[in-house]
Parts: sequence; structure tokens; C-alpha cells
Amino acid sequence: MQFAKGIAFLLANAALVSCSVPTRTDFPVELDKLRDESLASDQKVTAILLTAGNIDRYSAPPSRSRPSTSLQGRADWSYRVGTGDVLDIVVWDHPELTSPAGINRSPEEGGLRVQSDGRFFYPYIGHVDARGRTPEEIRADLVTQLSRFIPDPQIVVRVVRYASQAVSVTGEVGSASRQFLTEQPLTLLDAIDASGGLSEKADPGRVVVRRNGDVYSVDLQEFLERGDARGNPMLIDGDVVSVPKRQLQEAYLLGQIVDPSTIDLSVDDVTLTQALTRVGGLVEDRADARGVFVFRNSADGVQVFQLDVGSPLAFLLGTRFALLADAVSDVDHACRGAGGKQQLTDAHRLGTGGLCWKHLSLTLG
Repeated sequence: MQFAKGIAFLLANAALVSCSVPTRTDFPVELDKLRDESLASDQKVTAILLTAGNIDRYSAPPSRSRPSTSLQGRADWSYRVGTGDVLDIVVWDHPELTSPAGINRSPEEGGLRVQSDGRFFYPYIGHVDARGRTPEEIRADLVTQLSRFIPDPQIVVRVVRYASQAVSVTGEVGSASRQFLTEQPLTLLDAIDASGGLSEKADPGRVVVRRNGDVYSVDLQEFLERGDARGNPMLIDGDVVSVPKRQLQEAYLLGQIVDPSTIDLSVDDVTLTQALTRVGGLVEDRADARGVFVFRNSADGVQVFQLDVGSPLAFLLGTRFALLADAVSDVDHACRGAGGKQQLTDAHRLGTGGLCWKHLSLTLG
């Protein structure tokens, strides 16, 4: 069995009442006996006894690199009317022009819809171009044309229903949605919040925005944590936002601990002591406190870290040792015969998942 890149294996030794179960995994707690585990293996194994003097050398927290934001943000926003938008046009002192559909209808119900040709019909003037223009540009055009019939017309133009431009939000959000753009700029965070916010499984550091056939990465986490505006760009018509699921990075804790389970490392750093605490600690009547082992793959082979937790001070030392992603934790069994001499079962000789240790070196500091 080959260890995946970056994998760490945590093993806390335990004394057994019986060693008859062949599926149990054991590892010697004394460093000189580690040489007995070096038979029939192609792996190079380095055993390191963790002490106050060397633990910081091996306890660098895992890297959580994220793709940098590649989507260029916009500096300004000006809404331009499009097909399907509904306009409300008010001409002061001229109610017949303000509410041509009747005074009992709401502005949205009685408004003027921009047709598929990008125009709308207005009394006295006829068809007025609207698509691609701002409400202020439409107002200026109406003032010029109505001036032929009304002296100095006072006109207000506003959009009362936005239906021409939208963005889509999918993935790990409360509810996937399609959101129409308005006169107010829509940022990435606004769009996600309007979709119910991020789910518990969302990875805000790897948001994807598809725009005009291109795919851009956006690190929203950088904006949430540090206020970097590049991580919260303004969205435009046709953008598709996809919030991915956070990639699990777990430590696996097995064996003679109270609650064997996994520890999530994808969000926060977790130390050795934290991990053991979260699973209830060692089983007091069976755990051998002389050693907690952490197995970690490296470029030079497998590193085996041993922490003797016989003293409470060792747990304090363990708060300085960060676990890496995909850590596997197992409380090992130290099998002993009638005379108290340690016996090696098949599981012991095989180590974890069929591993055997052949090339073994020891580091005490």
C-alpha cells in the first residue's frame, strides 16, 4: 500500500487484554524496537522522537493555497435599458401622458414595456429607441421630442421592472437563483447572499465566474477575511457564478481512542492534542501512553513521529504539532505474552494497511 502525497498517519499505542484479533494494528513504543519493523520493506522510514527542542521543526501548518482572482473588476456601473424592461414615464401637469393606461393601475402595470425591437411607443412621438440607453438618455430624448407639443416639459423616466439582464448563481448556496440586474450594482457577495448565502460545504476561496465564454476564478474568501475588493467583483449581464463544494481534507483517527472518527482539516489547523481531544482521548484502561505515533509521507520516505504522552506536559507539547491533510489516526495495540514480553502478531509485522518497514533510521532530536 502506497501512502498518498501528504498523508500522515497518527497512531497511539495501547496495551491489549488479548492479541488474538488479527485485524488489529500494532507498532512498538520503544525506538530501538522499531528496527524489528524494518524487515521486508522497500520503504525508507525515519523515526523521530518529538521533544520540546525539535517539535517546531516538524509542525508547520498545512498550506491552503487558493487560485488567485483572475476576474478583472469594474470601476463603475450604469444600467442600460433592454428588451423586456418596463418604464414609468411621468410628465408633470400632464396626467394623460403620465398614465396613458389609466390612473387606477400601478406604474408597473401601466408602464411601457420595451419591445423586442428595443423600442416603446409613446403618445405624440411614436416609437422611441430605448435598448442600450440609460434612463437619463431616454429622458433627454423625450424632452427634445415633446418640446414640439409641450413648452418646457418636465419629465421623469425610471425603470419599474427589470427583466432584460440577469446573472445566475449555482452550486453550494442556499438556493440556486437567477437575479436581474438593476440600477444598483450587483457584486458577487450580493448575488450569493440573495441566493441564501453560502452552504456549510461551500468553498468561497474557489468561486468560478463564467463570462462571455471564459472562465475566471474568484477568491471570495480573501474579501471576507481581509477585505480585498478583488475578491468581490461587480457582476454583469450573462455571468454565471458557481460556488464549489469544499474539498475535504481529513485526519483519520482509529483504534484505542474513545470515539474513532475523522477530523476536518479543510477550514482550520488542528494540532495533535486537539485531534485526540475531539475524539475523546485515549482509552484509559488499554492505551499505552508511552507513545502516540504520527506517520507522514515525505520526499525521503515515511517519517514516523513519536510523542510520549505519559506526562500531561506532553499534551501541551502536542498543541505545537499541526496535523497535515489526510491524516490517519490509529491507537495501536502493544501485544504482550504471559511473561510481559511484547509479541508481534501478523498485524504488527505488517504495520498499517500491509506496510512493512525495512529501511529505518532513528532521530532523537
